[in-house]
Amino acid sequence: MACRFSELVVNSRDPEALAAFWAAVLDYRVLGREEDGSVEIGPAEGFGGAAPTLVFGPVADPTPGRRRLHIDVNPTDRDQDAELQRLLDLGAVPADVGQTGEEGWHVLADPEGNEFCLLRSRLDPL
Repeated sequence: MACRFSELVVNSRDPEALAAFWAAVLDYRVLGREEDGSVEIGPAEGFGGAAPTLVFGPVADPTPGRRRLHIDVNPTDRDQDAELQRLLDLGAVPADVGQTGEEGWHVLADPEGNEFCLLRSRLDPL
């Protein structure tokens, strides 16, 4: 038996705001809020479905420096250029991690500076 990726926990200065950003990016919804201020978002079917959930936990000062993990996203209902514009309109900003400009993806940062990549391939929505 193997393990299955079920959720990703992200340290955050403002869990509510970051959860709202990622919910809009991924077409997720808020699944729950904890007393400690954590916010979990995920697909409509909730935790344990085909797609993982994201949990944004409050921390006063997330670890500085380069992140060890990042999220990759793929457009589902539009091409990469149109999705890039949508993400920028939501508050993402271009991030420079040393790319050459020849890559088939865009490196962006969310409102708290967490890097993520917009890949080119279009995936079927779940």
